[in-house]
Amino acid sequence: MIITDTHTHLYSDAFDVDRAEMIQRAIDANVTRFFIPAIDSTHTESMLQLEKDFPEHVFLMMGLHPTSVKDNYKEELRLVDDLLAKRKFCAIGEIGIDLYWDTSTLEIQIEAFRHQINLAKQYQLPIVIHCREAFDEIFEVLEAEKSDDLFGVFHCFTGTLEQAHKAISYNMKLGIGGVVTFKNGKIDQFINQIDLKHIVLETDSPYLAPKPYRGKRNESSYIYKVLEKMSQLYGKSEAEIAAITTENSKTIFGI
Repeated sequence: MIITDTHTHLYSDAFDVDRAEMIQRAIDANVTRFFIPAIDSTHTESMLQLEKDFPEHVFLMMGLHPTSVKDNYKEELRLVDDLLAKRKFCAIGEIGIDLYWDTSTLEIQIEAFRHQINLAKQYQLPIVIHCREAFDEIFEVLEAEKSDDLFGVFHCFTGTLEQAHKAISYNMKLGIGGVVTFKNGKIDQFINQIDLKHIVLETDSPYLAPKPYRGKRNESSYIYKVLEKMSQLYGKSEAEIAAITTENSKTIFGI
């Protein structure tokens, strides 16, 4: 069985004390494919090092996270442009809009989001969307930018059934993580109404640890709790869920 973690911040300083051991725990648990989202230029060096250390398992994205869209966002976007021109990445991400932390930057967040969508089209890469308290704003941009060559993952999907169908209509797969195990997560109430062909699994580690680890540091090996819950919800074996979602990840990322 191969399990794919489509969204994990393995370079996070939360793993500085035991990164290699933590990654090995995941590999030993059949989690052998790690897709690594970018945040901003302060993390680029550690991302590249991670790829060097685990070349058969780690696949890097490039992009500017919406919470890092600050006064220097144009400079950050230039660095994204430069890196994409120099080497291959598996996706543009994570990108999007976050109105939880700061609503004052909405205009420039939208500008950065649109710019990076156009980069994805230019390089024929998927996008990985970060959306927090911004479904309407995200959908407005996707509606304006929709095309056959725009596709990707709606990372950490926490919306309604209606919003799930809308995301899928824009060629997005839904990234399902620890929230599906939460009592108040709500997506467990309808996710099995979504065909598994539209689903990929993720941890977003070190964030959003699933039950029974909620509130603690998340890590990629904990994806088995997500897999276990999805198996229960869909009435399919964990091996079948893992196989389908891994195949979906290959369709999206081409790896």
